[in-house]
Amino acid sequence: MPPTRHPAVAGRFYPADPFTLREAVESYLVPAEKSPAVGCVVPHAGYMYSGHVAGAVFSRLEIPQTIILLCPNHTGRGAPLAINSQGAWQTPLGPVSIDQSLAERLKTQFPLLTEDTEAHRSEHSAEVELPFLQVLRPDVKIVPIAIGTKQLEILQALGNAIAESDTLIIASSDMNHYENDAITRIKDHKAIEKILGLDSNGLYEVVRKEKITMCGIGPTVVMLTAAKKAESAELVKYATSGDISQDRNMVVGYAGIVVK
Repeated sequence: MPPTRHPAVAGRFYPADPFTLREAVESYLVPAEKSPAVGCVVPHAGYMYSGHVAGAVFSRLEIPQTIILLCPNHTGRGAPLAINSQGAWQTPLGPVSIDQSLAERLKTQFPLLTEDTEAHRSEHSAEVELPFLQVLRPDVKIVPIAIGTKQLEILQALGNAIAESDTLIIASSDMNHYENDAITRIKDHKAIEKILGLDSNGLYEVVRKEKITMCGIGPTVVMLTAAKKAESAELVKYATSGDISQDRNMVVGYAGIVVK
């Protein structure tokens, strides 16, 4: 029987009850003209903090049947480039199948991708995107990849391999962490400027130079490298956790960006 990855953060980052979860996702979606995209950056915090930013991005996208879902590895467990190629990921809204043929092809094209469930088992940053995809495209399939390396050459090589897949690439990432609101906004917009310029090298360098604690730098560099056909990028929405909590002393930044 194909393996099933069970939810790790249902009831914490988002509602565990399917009806409440669907209502929550729909509340974050906004009327917008949908169009195909090469890639996007979406946040992955608890829905009460970043769901409105993620929803603004997903509202703009024509969701293809298969998506490459890139996320950081917060736990440090498992392989540095961890892919799942079989089975499904379960959420309260039901199972999301893995596109086995694409996943196997990527492993052949890029042998550093390792079949690994441990890196994904407790990782929230891909999981929280799934209910949005399920509501918008119930038959959606994914290829989930957790990225634990920050070596630029490896990230760009993976991006070059993924570029041939010609499907939507989601980079799950929050922005700067745990500084005050003013500093976070300044730092984040330095990184956002590089993303909008489709500049993976520039993003990597500014994050290092300015000490921007953007957890999904790896997924975003991979996505930008893979987005060879992209002509432009748009900042759809930006916010910090302070906008919700009203605590401006220690915040996390959230950027929603579409790459076309």
